[in-house]
Amino acid sequence: MYRSHTCGELRKEHINKEVTLSGWVQKVRDKGFMVWVDVRDRYGITQLIFDEERTPNGVLETAQRLGREFVIQVDGTVIERESKNANIPTGTIEVLVKNITVLNESKTPPFTIENETDGGDDLRMKYRYLDIRRNPVKNSLIFRHKVGIEVRNYLSNEGFIEVETPYLIKSTPEGARDFVVPSRMNEGQFYALPQSPQTFKQLLMVGGMDKYFQIVKCFRDEDLRADRQPEFTQIDCEMAFVEQEDILNVFEGLTRHLLKEIKGIDITNFPRITYDEAMRKYGNDKPDIRFGMEFGELNEVAQHKDFKVFNDAELVVGIAVPGAASYTRKEIDKLIDWVKRPQVGALGMVYVKCNEDGSFKSSVDKFYNEDDLKKWAEATNAKAGDLICVLSGVANKTRAQLSALRMEMAERLGLRKADEFAPLWVLDFPLLEWDEETACYHAMHHPFTSPKPEDVKLLDTEPGNVRANAYDLVLNGNEIGGGSIRIHDKDLQALMFKHLGFTEEEAKAQFGFLMDAFQYGAPPHGGLAFGFDRLVAILGGQETIRDFIAFPKNNSGRDVMIDAPAKIDEEQLKELHIKLNL
Repeated sequence: MYRSHTCGELRKEHINKEVTLSGWVQKVRDKGFMVWVDVRDRYGITQLIFDEERTPNGVLETAQRLGREFVIQVDGTVIERESKNANIPTGTIEVLVKNITVLNESKTPPFTIENETDGGDDLRMKYRYLDIRRNPVKNSLIFRHKVGIEVRNYLSNEGFIEVETPYLIKSTPEGARDFVVPSRMNEGQFYALPQSPQTFKQLLMVGGMDKYFQIVKCFRDEDLRADRQPEFTQIDCEMAFVEQEDILNVFEGLTRHLLKEIKGIDITNFPRITYDEAMRKYGNDKPDIRFGMEFGELNEVAQHKDFKVFNDAELVVGIAVPGAASYTRKEIDKLIDWVKRPQVGALGMVYVKCNEDGSFKSSVDKFYNEDDLKKWAEATNAKAGDLICVLSGVANKTRAQLSALRMEMAERLGLRKADEFAPLWVLDFPLLEWDEETACYHAMHHPFTSPKPEDVKLLDTEPGNVRANAYDLVLNGNEIGGGSIRIHDKDLQALMFKHLGFTEEEAKAQFGFLMDAFQYGAPPHGGLAFGFDRLVAILGGQETIRDFIAFPKNNSGRDVMIDAPAKIDEEQLKELHIKLNL
């Protein structure tokens, strides 16, 4: 028996009990005649004591030769600790060791295995198995497990059945690029790894599995941005014989359940806004509503004077930053430099200080008087002490720029509190979006999303104005879930493929199996997928998903621990019928 108890288990009531512990050496304090060793496993730390008077011959000497991260087993007696440590649960006791076995020695780790480590991100990712021993990473993985258990409990109690779908599937042209897998048995042909189980869960609805879910790995070979992973996990769900309202209710329930069980927080309010309203008020389709700073459109009150910058702009729009009227000119200049960075792309910024005495001071006083600026304050809901920040230009770009500024100011002002949760449904997305490069429409979500019934007639005449029966769940400025009511009618699905530029032959080649299935009584159905990694990170109060993934990739999509992706040998390439042109 390697252990009778874990290293986090022993308490005062165990005093005088004979125990066996196993774990890793966290720290050794050697006084010559007495040695203290902290031994650690995933449950906690226990202090061991060795001394000349009470420890058998040879045992003290072995303790003195221990190094950090040695794997040891000890037998001993639980005794009361003289110098107690209130910072750890085992701090009232220690174990007087009678016997020690070194199960495995360890090289000195490349960084300290402590909460506050001296290892940088790259080093810790290379030695991720060591990083997992640290409490922050270990606790994040345990937290992820708890969230997963609660997801399964809730959905199972709601009548959902977990069904596994294939990982080796057919490549499709929609969405991001596929990771492809060559087939040795079928020369010149390839599988693709799924970007989502979309078509399979729709086929499960045809098969009568009217409530399906899966916590599933998905893959996208897309250009990586910060905190994106080429493989990620989602909570994938589908329901038959439902309308949009049914789906929103079920997944509001799941979100409430997780916040209650994981965080102890009761959330009752799930406001809903349309996509158009989200873009108008916040400049993006996943707004953080934990704070205000809603956009105020200023065209009517700012384009009547001789200020050419505003007069030539498609949109003039501003936000009121609470309490920022106290900013110095130097601080405001730094803010202007921030919005002019390439990542934001604004050409400049106009500002108005709303002074405590009710007066206004702006960077455009030459063109606008107090009455004008008062109207700006009314449009942006600015109060005394606020700073109005105004951008202008092409509407879509300007909204995106002001959205970035809004989030930056909220961060600087401490308004994005990790322990505060504000969910929001965004509804009525556009069904199609125009792609300038290909000069054609693409599905904003995927080609199986149903248009709003009342908008189907616009597909031929005004495709850009067709709304999708689609919805996103946003939490704290992050899209944590998205879905739609699906097309279940083969004729409407064929029409959708036509508007996406597929010929009948191309549609049949890519999706013939789904179209065939729809001929055998497809029920009305819809679903939603939660981004599990992102959801866990938000519930855990963190911004990065990497800490909640056991073995993540870096920002270049590489696993630096196992050095993947990597070349394969010529013999394997030959078996796969692949020739490389190098």
